[in-house]
Amino acid sequence: MTGKRTTRATWLAVLAAFAMVATACSTGGASQAPASEAPPASEAPASEAPASEAPASEAPAAMYKIGFSNNFGVGNGFREEQLCTAKAQALVSGQVESGTWIHQEETTYPQLQQIRDLIAADVDAIVFNPGSPDALNPALDEAQAAGIKTVAIDAYVTDPETYNLSNSQVEYGEIGARWLFEKIGGTGEVYYMRGIAGHPADNDRHEGVLKALADYPGITLLPSQDGVATSWSPDEGTRLINDFINSGQYDDIEGIWTSGIDSQIVDAIQAAGKEFVPIVGADLKAFVGYLLNIDGNHEGLEGIAVYNPAAVGGAGVKLALQLLNGETVQTTEGNSVFLPTPEAYSNDTPEGLASLQEIYVEGLDALWPVSWYIDGWTDYTFDQMKACKAPGE
Repeated sequence: MTGKRTTRATWLAVLAAFAMVATACSTGGASQAPASEAPPASEAPASEAPASEAPASEAPAAMYKIGFSNNFGVGNGFREEQLCTAKAQALVSGQVESGTWIHQEETTYPQLQQIRDLIAADVDAIVFNPGSPDALNPALDEAQAAGIKTVAIDAYVTDPETYNLSNSQVEYGEIGARWLFEKIGGTGEVYYMRGIAGHPADNDRHEGVLKALADYPGITLLPSQDGVATSWSPDEGTRLINDFINSGQYDDIEGIWTSGIDSQIVDAIQAAGKEFVPIVGADLKAFVGYLLNIDGNHEGLEGIAVYNPAAVGGAGVKLALQLLNGETVQTTEGNSVFLPTPEAYSNDTPEGLASLQEIYVEGLDALWPVSWYIDGWTDYTFDQMKACKAPGE
């Protein structure tokens, strides 16, 4: 295995600002490909020459050890798929000889300790979904002092030497909120169901929701502008919506904004025999299927699915390998690398329905995002992602 590099990648020019999505069901260009544009599961990866097969005339690729920390979200489809995309990208890269893949709850295995255990495992890079913007900084400093590259995915950290790779979570929050506020005519009460309290991605989404709210003074968020934390837990989300329904408050609201806990909300409303209100959710397979009324049981449901790729796990591994190989990586302020601007697909227009049909993926777990790959950032096939196997497994 090659020795660890102790220098940092050179900071270059700021990336071009991403265009704000102006409509509820925007359609992206080639750099914002929906999940359906990936090769079918039975075909080869998008690249005709997989990264694991170097031309005979070239020297063998350097080999590395990868550490991965995915705290919170055990039982959360996004986090499960994120782990599988990271393993699959490591497998097809041809540059990962082994990995240490930590997928544990913060409450039983604090992420600060996870990072330190990965340092002790002598990895070359650590890819992690941070539970806090700054609580991990002491361990990240220790990693960098040991020559280890650090890449935060899906959310940011304030450590200046860590690379932050994600889509714009602020825009994620704003896109869905604007669609909902407009859909209900700019007035009324909205039940505001957030993610994990204090999580940097949740903080950013909240900023986006409040940005939209500023333009709709007739909207009131319940139980308050701070919303209620679901912890991105299907069980907790179900408990909260059932309590809300049983309290009688559901009968007076105009809509619901959720953050990745959406099909469970639909199920609870239906089980209670209530009429649907417009719902904002993520691009999870079950919710996308409900919006398409594939099972014929969700007539009258209106909603919007906002793109948030779990494939950021695979993209994080790819970025880590680029850094280890000494490649130049362009960043924005905060050492950030942004993925395609979040898309949003609603079912209240023909164009939106067509987009939802395009991104729907058969053979995917119900609670996993349909955005299982990111064009230009991941190289595995659907079958390799589903297999969830890293090198040596």
